[in-house]
Amino acid sequence: MQFSLIYVLLIIVIAVMKAFRIDKAKVLLVASIKMTVQLILAGILLTYIFQYPHPAFTVLYLLAMLGFAIYTVWKRNPNLNRRFHLVIAASMSVSSIFIIVFFIALVVRENVLNPQYAIPLYGMVVGNSMTGVTLGLKTFQDVTAGQTKRINALLCFGAGPREILFPFVKQSLETAMVPTINSMIGMGIVFLPGMMTGQILAGALPMTAIFYQIAIMIAITTVVTCACFGSLYFGFQTLFDKDTQIIRLPSVEAES
Repeated sequence: MQFSLIYVLLIIVIAVMKAFRIDKAKVLLVASIKMTVQLILAGILLTYIFQYPHPAFTVLYLLAMLGFAIYTVWKRNPNLNRRFHLVIAASMSVSSIFIIVFFIALVVRENVLNPQYAIPLYGMVVGNSMTGVTLGLKTFQDVTAGQTKRINALLCFGAGPREILFPFVKQSLETAMVPTINSMIGMGIVFLPGMMTGQILAGALPMTAIFYQIAIMIAITTVVTCACFGSLYFGFQTLFDKDTQIIRLPSVEAES
């Protein structure tokens, strides 16, 4: 099978790792196997859903995607308190659902539960949301962990927890948005994005693919911004009591 030849390229990656003594060859192989198995299973399931489209199947698949994305963010941030976790879940859910409904109903003008549109588009939206929120939370925890003495000093001088932590929230939100904005800047000149390439390979006219790509990139940028803003702005307020001057910063732990 010609497709299997693509795995030969992994030998190059492993060779580079060995040359630079990067002990990640096993991780790479496991990740490749997991990716292959997961995508094949997803392909089988999506084939069935597309052949027998039913709103219930689409909703269940979308909820599974959202649930896995939220769980992934939680797993990478186990040191955040329960209320912070609930804020993350609410922010990712509300922002991604609103954006996908807006995009499909008003821009594409298709049935929101049409699996051909809902599943792949929601995958891009919620996947980028997951990445952005994870990056934002990591930045927030890293910068606050490095400013513990300063935070305690400001508390002693009478500064409020909200005004102390808000600059860190702003910095974290900005950092979380950088990859998406950089992608927009280089798109079309430096690289052709996946959605556009896929449509062209499937036979769509280049201009049709371009309009879809512009629309989905704006949707992705919006959902990343909203999900990160909601998670950080409402989440950081769970770190202190309104009636006290005590800030309970999360301890920074290694990602699992």
